[in-house]
Amino acid sequence: MSIPSKPASAKLIVGLFMHDRKLFQKAAYALSEALKSVDMVSSWFPFDKTDYYTNEMGSPLYRRLIAFDELIEQERLVDIKLFTNQVENNFSRGQKRMVNVDPGYLLAERFVLATGKNYAHRIYLRDGIYADLTLIYQKSRYRCLDWTYPDYAGDALTGFLQSVRDRYMYQLRGI
Repeated sequence: MSIPSKPASAKLIVGLFMHDRKLFQKAAYALSEALKSVDMVSSWFPFDKTDYYTNEMGSPLYRRLIAFDELIEQERLVDIKLFTNQVENNFSRGQKRMVNVDPGYLLAERFVLATGKNYAHRIYLRDGIYADLTLIYQKSRYRCLDWTYPDYAGDALTGFLQSVRDRYMYQLRGI
């Protein structure tokens, strides 16, 4: 019989992508006001694996990740996703977003993103939000899954996540 236990706290990571990179500072500030202190920020990653967002946001698109210092309880992901949806709305012109904000969390064994879109591999959490298992950590590296978003599969991005994971593991030892 399995015995329920409290899950590990997670490292909050928020991905942002946009056409106008000047919006990053304002969006990051809005996030840090609510989600507390920023721990690490990635360099810019090209977002060129899909044209799904081009009509709405323009082209080219660029992604940047923010890792937050304070560890979160995994259950908070839904509330954080609902908040980041509001941030997206605040950075919209008409019905078009200028910034896409994707929250997720990192654990020792996986990286999970929150989404409002259902799909076969996504698990419903609550309030219209699903968990998307995006990457797994196996044999000392991140491994993609059949459904991993292409921009999350690149070496530069997974390299940043490795740095965040190293920091997270250090934080866990300090608790």
